[in-house]
Amino acid sequence: MPGMTQYQTVTADETVLRDGTIKLHGPEAFEGMRRAGRLAAEILDALVPFVQPGVTTGAIDDFVRQMTLDGGAIPATLGYRGYAHSCCTSINNVICHGIPGDKVLRDGDIVNIDVTPLLDGWHGDSSRMYLVGDVPLKARRLVEVTYECLMLGIEQAKPGKRLGDIGAVIQRHAEAHRYGVVREFCGHGLGRLFHDAPEVVHAARAGTGPELVPGMFFTIEPMINLGKPGVKMLDDGWTAVTRDRSLSAQFEHSIGITEDGCEIFTLSPTGLHKPPY
Repeated sequence: MPGMTQYQTVTADETVLRDGTIKLHGPEAFEGMRRAGRLAAEILDALVPFVQPGVTTGAIDDFVRQMTLDGGAIPATLGYRGYAHSCCTSINNVICHGIPGDKVLRDGDIVNIDVTPLLDGWHGDSSRMYLVGDVPLKARRLVEVTYECLMLGIEQAKPGKRLGDIGAVIQRHAEAHRYGVVREFCGHGLGRLFHDAPEVVHAARAGTGPELVPGMFFTIEPMINLGKPGVKMLDDGWTAVTRDRSLSAQFEHSIGITEDGCEIFTLSPTGLHKPPY
């Protein structure tokens, strides 16, 4: 393999460690990720009619937790590094990791909901944006372009490409619309582990980074700001907001590199990939 990147071929039932190696998976692991990813997508689909003005983020969290359990899984975020909720709910200028609670959704809000069911040992990590009521055009356009960034990045996810190719096309598309690409958070390897190598940055130089190899699993999850890319962390230690208080949007898919491209594990089974739903 080129450069100093370390790859490790693992079996579906093998205990894996976060040791800096990029794991390469076989057919059984792909099947496990398909099941976990489908459940994540089904949860996000079911939220479409539920996310309305007047609903609290705590009620969304309860909905996600119950549907995850009903699907035979557990929420991977519940208890993760002390996090006490089953999803993240990031509204308006919250970039990511918004904590569910008493916050009430209002007409005109945009909200990202991020779920990760852990099903039979596999992590299905995905997030989508939801438009709450009558959303202003500039917010809807931000959401639309962020989804385009995700899908352009996924188009680069194929053998022989490099991770930098993904970030480069995302950055180019976002900045063509004068949006800011968040650098402080990135996509990540996953599978048996929630977060693993490699890191998938969303602003990069083409032709750089590890080569993409069949069997790699990772997320692509661009966070795009209406204004500048600056980030501020709140005192709760989780919530990241835009430093200039501009709106932010994010979409996330979990994918696996195949022999001739990639498989998206978290596609909506009912076609509800992006709003308006």
